Amino acid sequence: MDKRLLTIQDISCVGQCSLTVALPVISACGIETGVLPSSVLSNHTAGYSGWTFRDLTDDMPKILERWLIEKVDFDAFYTGYVSKAQIPHILNIMEKTARKGAIRIVDPVMADNGKLYAGFDDDFPQEMKKLCKGADVIIPNLTEAAFLLNQPYVAEGYDKAFIEKMCKDLYALGTKNVVLTGVSFDPTKLGVAVYDGKKTEYYFNEKQPVSSHGTGDLYASVVAGSLLRGNSLLEAASLGADVVVEAIKKTAGDKDHWYGVKFEQALPYLIKRLQK
Repeated sequence: MDKRLLTIQDISCVGQCSLTVALPVISACGIETGVLPSSVLSNHTAGYSGWTFRDLTDDMPKILERWLIEKVDFDAFYTGYVSKAQIPHILNIMEKTARKGAIRIVDPVMADNGKLYAGFDDDFPQEMKKLCKGADVIIPNLTEAAFLLNQPYVAEGYDKAFIEKMCKDLYALGTKNVVLTGVSFDPTKLGVAVYDGKKTEYYFNEKQPVSSHGTGDLYASVVAGSLLRGNSLLEAASLGADVVVEAIKKTAGDKDHWYGVKFEQALPYLIKRLQK
């Protein structure tokens, strides 16, 4: 039986993020991809002057009811941008539609650059912990990790001991593996720390001169697709970083393309890497 993944996150209709990234990227990995939209936005919330928003929480139990009748099930679940009210529904969906050995990948999308995203209140990180508990992999950035651990955000000047303690503390939330993104010990390098409960491994790329919207969604989607293809977590985490760098390079120089990265132009690179 072919592997099937369910991704649960918002649809930002324009902006190259969330489901508009996850569906094509995971599909390009050769994995059947089901979607459960958490909300629909006209565009993402970073850089635009405004947006429309439609919450789809009430649809979740109805969709689950239909899936149970149709005996729909999944080998993996990958969550992104969701609301506090949706977390109990998501946990229920994952429990009732999981195939044997199904894995849970949680990107705790809620914050960046030391601040929570618009629309999330101060107690949201405590609710996100419920989704992280029992996950096979969580993929927070440094800001999200700080919120999950209820500690101050440290942007720079930290050392390996700091990062490795953070990974251990995140692991103690009840997850099986941690991929911490945005790690840097050298101003010219940016990468990830991967912790499996025993050891921390690192992977770094040359730091790109720009910061782009949607790269976290692209990264987590590559990790999810790569894992479902049987790659190790370090292999998946490293591939995700390489694909993000490729997408940023494809976008560089286009000043009109401020709202995201041209990940579509990096898909051939992703597919080629997966064939090795």
